[in-house]
Order: sequence, then structure tokens, then C-alpha cells
Amino acid sequence: MDAVILAAGFDFPTLYAFFTRVLPDDLGWLAFILSGGIIAAVVINGLVMATALYTWFERRALGRFQSRVGPNRWGPFGLLQPMADLLKLMTKEDTVPEGADKPVFTLAPIIFTAIGFIVFAVIPLSSNNWLSRLSIGLVFVIGITSINTLAIFMAGWSSRNKFGMLGAMRGVAMLISYEIPMAIVIATVALLGQSLSLYTVVVNQNVPFLLVMPLGFFVFVTAASAEMSRAPFDMIEAESELGAGYHTEYSGMKFGLFQLAEFMAPIVFSALIVSFFMSGWRGWWPVPGPIWFVIKVVIVLLALLWARATWPRLRVDQIMGLAWKALFPMALFNLLAIAIEVQLLRDSETGLLTTADLWLMVLINWVIAIGAYTTFARFIGKRAVERPTPVPSPLANMQLEETD
Repeated sequence: MDAVILAAGFDFPTLYAFFTRVLPDDLGWLAFILSGGIIAAVVINGLVMATALYTWFERRALGRFQSRVGPNRWGPFGLLQPMADLLKLMTKEDTVPEGADKPVFTLAPIIFTAIGFIVFAVIPLSSNNWLSRLSIGLVFVIGITSINTLAIFMAGWSSRNKFGMLGAMRGVAMLISYEIPMAIVIATVALLGQSLSLYTVVVNQNVPFLLVMPLGFFVFVTAASAEMSRAPFDMIEAESELGAGYHTEYSGMKFGLFQLAEFMAPIVFSALIVSFFMSGWRGWWPVPGPIWFVIKVVIVLLALLWARATWPRLRVDQIMGLAWKALFPMALFNLLAIAIEVQLLRDSETGLLTTADLWLMVLINWVIAIGAYTTFARFIGKRAVERPTPVPSPLANMQLEETD
């Protein structure tokens, strides 16, 4: 019976039911602690190991994109480079500025790193494997990811460094600007999926929402790239302008936590993109659901890496203009279109959308997406400027003529 309970799924209720059967009745508190501890250990260790592997892969891939080798000293093909970086950070001196607010200075990287672990805990990995199944998972994601803004401001403000504070304020302005269209798209996903539960949203994706609302997918991926502070939106850490941004004064493992969170963010957001728009774990038999989930996450990671290696860094005015002049109205327009379509197409009794309804929305929304993108590109994008024909200055050879 115990094996049957564990085979039912990997989540807190299943683990708790298993330990309550194994342990005596008066040790229910221990079953609660063991269940939560196992889930926390799986999330933390799994994500840390995946992040370490991803840092190696990204640096090697960027080397290929930029016609260089990348890390290749430690281990075969440089596979031990993440371990070498960890040992170096652990042995470096952990300095704190004399005028810094030490409690806030120490707490900022911890909060920044914990956000990724907490978000991943509510993502369903398959039909019977999830770490925490919340009925309001979409609202939870919006609330938790917005804490990034607070952590960045804490890091810059507590450092008592003008450059760190300047980087933090620029980061806060950018993150708040991009959180708004992202939240609107998540609300649209909830409307289309007829639920606030991530699990139910995946189950209702008989047609991937990537096809159903391509405009919302474009807005979410762009806003997610800005939330992760990755190129071309890495304005927060514009080294050529700010030194290092909000973490200028950080060193040692505090700096290492910021780097861990930064490289963990693509994995977390890729998992969210797969759950929101790519039918999550759903695929074709006989490949198991978790394998499909991992394959889709890797595909999204490759696409994000390709964008990082291709696009140059945008200016601050371009980044803010894209958020408010393009993504925000696109997100509102997408929400309005999906709301009208759901209201007209859903079943009057059950309130659900059939597969045929979703395919009809695919045809409608692709036309809307192409029209919206073309319209905003025409009004927001800059037209090509014709270069004037160069005219030599009459004074260009004046000195030569005097010599002759």
C-alpha cells in the first residue's frame, strides 16, 4: 500500500499521507516536517544543479556564437568550471561597506535567490507530479516574481553607494514597467484556461496557447527577458555605465547568490512559459510527461540564449519606450480580444471552450497579432534615414594648396 501511495504522485499531500501511515499517530508533526523538507530539498538541489549545468552550457554556447572557445580549463570541455567558480567565490573575502545597512545588505541576495525556488514549487511537472498544487497558482506567480523589485532596491539602497543606488533605481523602474504587461498576459492565460490553477491551465490546453494567442506569447516572453535582466534588456547591470549596477558593493558568496539567481531565472521563466503557452507536460505517448516538460524547457532556453547572443543592449529610453508604448497596449489589446472571443465561443452551460473553438481562435488571433505587430512597428519603430552624399569641405586641402 505504501508503494501505491508514493506511485500516485510526488507532491506534499502524497508524501504526507505516506509518512502518516509509516509513523505513529502522535508524530503527525514529524510527518509534516519530513514532507516539507523532502520537497524543499528536491527543489533547491535540483535547481542548483540545473543552474550550474546551464551556466556551463550558456558560456560554451555564447563562445560558439562569438567565435571563441569558452570555458575549457577545468574538467573535460570545461564541465567543472561551475565548481571552480563556486570554490573561488567561497574563498573570496566577504566585504561590507562601512556605512551600509548590514541586515538589509545581507538579506537582499537571500530574498533575490529564494524567489526562484518558491516559484518553481508551484509548477506542475506532469499529471501526477508537482511540488505544491495551488488553486491560485497564477496569482501566486505574479505576487512572488514582483518581489524581485524589492530585493534589487534593498541591495542598492543598503550599499550606500551612489552607483549601486543609481543602478537599483533604474532596475526598479524597468521591472515595474515590464511587470504590468506580464501580469495582464497572465490574467489573459487565466481567462483562456478558465482557472487560476497552473495544473488546470495545462489540462485545458488542448491547443497550445502559443498558437491561440501569439500576441500574448510575444508580450510575455519579451517582458520575461526584461524581468531576468538579460540582453538586450540588461540595463540594470550596464557595466559600461554603472560599474556593476545594484550589486556593485557585493563580493564573495553574497555576489554568488546574485549570480545564482540570475542564471536560475531563465530556467524558472522557461518552465512558466512552457506551462502557460506550450501545454506543459502534455505530449505524445509513450514519452512520459516529465520528459516532455524538460524537452520543451530546453527548447525555450535555447531560444532565449539565441536572443541574448544576437541582440545588442538597448538604451534606457528604448527599453522604457518598448514597455509603455508597445507591450502595455499590446497586452491590453490581447486581453480585450481574448475576452470577447471567450464570451462568444464558450459553451453557455459549462462555460468551457472546445478544441474546435480554440482552433477558430488560432485563426482569428494570428491575424490580430500580425496586424498589431505591424501597426506598432510602423508608429514606434524608426524609419530608415537616407544618408546624405558626402561633400568634401573646401578647407580640407587648404594646407596642401598653400604648400604647393
